[in-house]
Amino acid sequence: MQTKNIEFTNMVMLRGPNIWAYRPVMEAWVDIGELEDYPSNLIPGFYERLVAWLPSLVEHRCSVGERGGFLQRLRQGTWPAHILEHVSLELQGLAGMPGGLGRARETPVRGVYKVIVRAWHEELTREALYCARDLVMAAIRDEPYDVPGCIERLRELAEELRLGPSTGCIVEAADDRDIPTIRLSEANLVQLGYGARQRRIWTAETDRTSAIAESISRNKDLTKSLLHACGVPVPEGRLVGSVEEAWEAAQDIGLPVVVKPSDGNHGRGVFTNLTTREEIETAYAVAVDEGSGVVVERFVLGDEHRLLVVGGRMVAAARGDAAVVVGDGVNTVEALIEIQLNSDPRRGRDEDHPLNPIRLDSAARLELARQNLSATSVPAPGVTVLIQRNGNVSIDITDNVHPSVAAAVELAARVVGLDIAGVDLVAEDISRPLDEQRGAIVEVNAGPGLLMHLKPAAGKPRPVGRAIVDHLFPEGDTGHIPIVGISGSKGKTSVARIVAWLTQLSGAYTGLACSHGLYFGRRHVQKNDGANWDAARRVLLNRAVQAGVIENGARTILGEGLAYDRCQIGIVTNIDPADVFPELYMGDPDQMVKVYRTQVDVVLPDGAAILNADDAAVADLAGLCDGSVIFFGLRPDDGIIAAHRQSGGRTVSVRHGQVVMAQGLNETVVTDLASIPSLAACERGYALSNMLAAVAAAWALGIGRDVIRIGVETFGVDAAASPDAAQASAVGASA
Repeated sequence: MQTKNIEFTNMVMLRGPNIWAYRPVMEAWVDIGELEDYPSNLIPGFYERLVAWLPSLVEHRCSVGERGGFLQRLRQGTWPAHILEHVSLELQGLAGMPGGLGRARETPVRGVYKVIVRAWHEELTREALYCARDLVMAAIRDEPYDVPGCIERLRELAEELRLGPSTGCIVEAADDRDIPTIRLSEANLVQLGYGARQRRIWTAETDRTSAIAESISRNKDLTKSLLHACGVPVPEGRLVGSVEEAWEAAQDIGLPVVVKPSDGNHGRGVFTNLTTREEIETAYAVAVDEGSGVVVERFVLGDEHRLLVVGGRMVAAARGDAAVVVGDGVNTVEALIEIQLNSDPRRGRDEDHPLNPIRLDSAARLELARQNLSATSVPAPGVTVLIQRNGNVSIDITDNVHPSVAAAVELAARVVGLDIAGVDLVAEDISRPLDEQRGAIVEVNAGPGLLMHLKPAAGKPRPVGRAIVDHLFPEGDTGHIPIVGISGSKGKTSVARIVAWLTQLSGAYTGLACSHGLYFGRRHVQKNDGANWDAARRVLLNRAVQAGVIENGARTILGEGLAYDRCQIGIVTNIDPADVFPELYMGDPDQMVKVYRTQVDVVLPDGAAILNADDAAVADLAGLCDGSVIFFGLRPDDGIIAAHRQSGGRTVSVRHGQVVMAQGLNETVVTDLASIPSLAACERGYALSNMLAAVAAAWALGIGRDVIRIGVETFGVDAAASPDAAQASAVGASA
């Protein structure tokens, strides 16, 4: 078996909907060579080795449709490409990216397959495929393979590439509502929605988060003064500039007090329950280095709470507990922290852990000193030692919050001006009004962490990501702008340009990506071929764009995928049986039908497919559309158009020298053919068919008949009316 191998000849990242799936996938071209003659049941010990290395493969149902289905196929005999597919998916799952589609398909070349696997991150999926190849070959050759090491590398890569927990939960919630998302940076900047309907998030901040409000929230003293002025309960205190002032303030306020940075975060440099000058001096020395000033304020008795306010409404609340250890007479305080606290599986530094590890910072050491202890002290058996008075906020208490407390934190967020705020308050009992217990709001934070609400150490997780998405997108708003996608063998560019002209006339600022380039409104911003994923994505990113018109050729669909998840209008102009791509292993005309159906597959339920009734292969795509169908054609009495009208459907055709829009028995004349000057210099058949497709798209978009008439009668007449003056008369070109 030493001469046999699995070779990757190409890897194609399909970043949007494609012939395999609605989601991004990696398409790996795999040559298994002589292994074509060696299915898994003919390789001694292969099954046992593979299952021993990856026992979780038992969860793969495969085509059998039941748990263990893939293992059945493995025992019966299946080929390395199919095995590679499942092993790649399993490795991604073990790395933290579970589930996803997989396929293995033969090509016309013996031993060459296309292996398709779900790709959350291109770099991760590519590495998983290579690891899967090496693992499968090691199992075939009966050689050792470091499976744990491979999984650990993939986990580290996944951790490096994935969104943070706060951003991730918002993106997942958007996906649940069919709102498209685009990651704009390697960090957590994400666009939700397209064009002029888009919103942006960066962790738990949005494009509605005011820079002024964020600055106010960082200034704790200013925040407190604004809250106090509006009647929000806050602890008495003031900004100090020296140790002497801190001690004077503490005496004025009344001991005990809190000393903290005026603009710190994450609880760094915060000292609570200070009762002596020496403690205040120690706290001041640390706090002054953590921020630009120091605040002394009244110590509020009770537990620390974090309440999340989104769009003016409290949506989640968590409580913190004191961190304590119990002496055993043997171990030091430092050792007890590791044994009793940090060994808790809920503690860790990544997003899988709701609690942070406990560390002996300056505040904790001060707390120990009050108890006449240090890190190296050995507490007597049964003695409880306080390590942190506050912190560890991860116990869900959302259902216990008193309505007046919720109203107070909602008011606090409004006063500061934050659309999303993490409000910290201290109270003995969150189910009682604050004024009954001298509870107080101590901080209002921008960009609050969401993990404590997503994965609480105790209590119910809260759908805070959904709350943020609902805040940005009211019910019914999916963030989509009208997108018109055009595919087919010929005429795509012409149809795209006419549709863009019609949407512009209707008043929508339009982005157009087609073979003639990239256009925003009447500006020609890219003169080379714009019928590709990158140009289309630029249309979707542009915050001014109110409608997008995007040309998608077969090569784009096969090599990149569609740039958008769904579209309002999907047009297929025609399918030429000679339009094949044998170099992409797509040499069969029937395969090309599957390519062009991709454009129809992504039409929204309230959208429409615009299909050529004169092309039987195109007309047959009607049943695949989730929305309605408008047929266009040159033969109004043809069986397809006639039958569609009889059932109440819409059509656009030519009758007695006029362009006619029809629905059922009702007909509306758009214009006479003689009034469309752009048809004069072109081959009438193609040009007219393209014009009919564009009229149908405009009709489906709700553009009025008069605008459509003016549009078709003026397209190409004036240089300014055409995206490219040199091509103004080429509406009938077969591009």
